[in-house]
Amino acid sequence: MTDQTDTKVPSRAERFFDSDLWWSFKSHKSAVGAAIVLVLVILTAFLAPLLSPQNPYDLAALELWNAELPPIWMEGGQMPYLLGTDVQGRDILSGILYGTRISIIIGIASVAVSLVVGIGLGLMAGYYGGWIDNVLMRIGDVLLSIPIVLVAILVSSVAQQFLSPAWREAGVAAVLVMAIAMYSWVQYARVVRAQTMVERRKEYVMASRLVGTPARRLMLKHILPNTLTPIFVAATLNFGLAILIEATLSFLGVGMPPNQPSLGTLIRVGNQYLFSGSWWIVLFPSIQLCILVVAVNMLGDWLRDALNPKLR
Repeated sequence: MTDQTDTKVPSRAERFFDSDLWWSFKSHKSAVGAAIVLVLVILTAFLAPLLSPQNPYDLAALELWNAELPPIWMEGGQMPYLLGTDVQGRDILSGILYGTRISIIIGIASVAVSLVVGIGLGLMAGYYGGWIDNVLMRIGDVLLSIPIVLVAILVSSVAQQFLSPAWREAGVAAVLVMAIAMYSWVQYARVVRAQTMVERRKEYVMASRLVGTPARRLMLKHILPNTLTPIFVAATLNFGLAILIEATLSFLGVGMPPNQPSLGTLIRVGNQYLFSGSWWIVLFPSIQLCILVVAVNMLGDWLRDALNPKLR
């Protein structure tokens, strides 16, 4: 009689820290550095009410007599305005922290919406094929033939025209999310469609169809998990792109309003005073935007290489 010993089943966290993905992350110095920078940026953005010396959205807190103060290390700088103030007396550091939070929220929301739409339409196109596939892919081709900024500007402008003045400022963030997702879903749909067309011809899918498994369950429970790896990589890279698109729209004046500034709005306002000597109004928000996008893209590049089986 042999002794039976209990074997401990490792948890998900233990399996993750023992995986090749975690080892690849630890050994990739640029990915670790980008992750640290990204975590710091996100934490400071969402802790802005605790860290910032001023609420830039509160018009009563703005002090016009402190307008255009230089950074603290320059002559004329004052505490607590470490990075100076803009023409309305808004603290630049506070505006950056609050603006980063808006940019991150819009980026995450737009990626989430485009993921849901793109995955759903890609599964339908790849599984059913026929006229459904042709219609969805031709719509995607039309959207891809137009520059993404023009698509976002068109959607944003049309949507704001239909909103009443009372809802225009309140709904501008939702309009931006829909404008960015209107274009971004095509990439996810193409990836999922291609993977679905491969998976639906495999034996396990055919066997499930023979036993009467509903198409919805078959797509969500069996086919979708096999398409998540390229989708996850694309979502990481598109998160940085969504932040850039939001900043571009806000810079062009069809994004967030000046009383709810994102990074793009801060750059647009500061650009008007670039040659008047108040260079800090546009410089520091631009640096924050570059740091955020570069950190996201570096993580996306590492993830793409780490999940590519040809590079293992």
